[in-house]
Amino acid sequence: MARTALTAQFLVAGEGISRVGAERIALLEAVRDHGSISAAGRAVGLSYKAAWDGVAALNNLFATPLAVAQPGGRHGGGATLTPEGERVIAAFRLIEAELARALASLEADLAARGVPGASHLLRSLAMKTSARNALRGVVDVITPGAVNAEVLLHLADGVKLAVIVTNESVKTLGLAPGVEATALIKSSFVLLAPADAVGRISARNRLFGTVIRREDGAVNSEFVLDIGGGKTIAAIVTKESANDLGLNPGDAACALVKASHVILAVE
Repeated sequence: MARTALTAQFLVAGEGISRVGAERIALLEAVRDHGSISAAGRAVGLSYKAAWDGVAALNNLFATPLAVAQPGGRHGGGATLTPEGERVIAAFRLIEAELARALASLEADLAARGVPGASHLLRSLAMKTSARNALRGVVDVITPGAVNAEVLLHLADGVKLAVIVTNESVKTLGLAPGVEATALIKSSFVLLAPADAVGRISARNRLFGTVIRREDGAVNSEFVLDIGGGKTIAAIVTKESANDLGLNPGDAACALVKASHVILAVE
């Protein structure tokens, strides 16, 4: 799997100037290179109207225009950058290059100290998912079948999660032993039982832990279990079931998850 790259991005803001980022600078550069708003829009993947609106917004944000255009309709007219527009592009790209150099230096410094790179430390912050549980781990073993494969994900010492995915998904995601992946599990897919009352059940995963939080709502209750290694898992059950279970913070419990109810994601 390709290493996740961390790049520095910034916006010009302050004194009435806001949201001038790399996309708008690319539009200015396209105006400079192609000599018209319509051609610039096509070059950066914007409609004719969106390109015109972008240039107009830039001109309104700065004290003097960054680009000037001659009317001529959708297929006519021309546009050029002003000296101020050229200066804005040069300044933006210089700052961008300096930030990239600073980030590369930071990565090298972290590596020299034996610390995982900034990309490794921060990339999880960018993930957004509706699943209540997102557990990062490393693929341990893959057992292929005729159609599906079982992927065993190492979450922490003594904590593993079995996941059933198709063989095609194994190829598409580039899954192999040692590859990092994130397991996504909806809290409503997690079943709960007292640790001493787990009987014969078809759920492949039995994650034993300790209840660290219980929050009761009008209809449902949410439980959070500490399953070890700094990992937690949340479960949503009906309030009636929560009362029947009688689980409270400090109690030993087991989270039960079917392997087919887990979704795997990679960077």
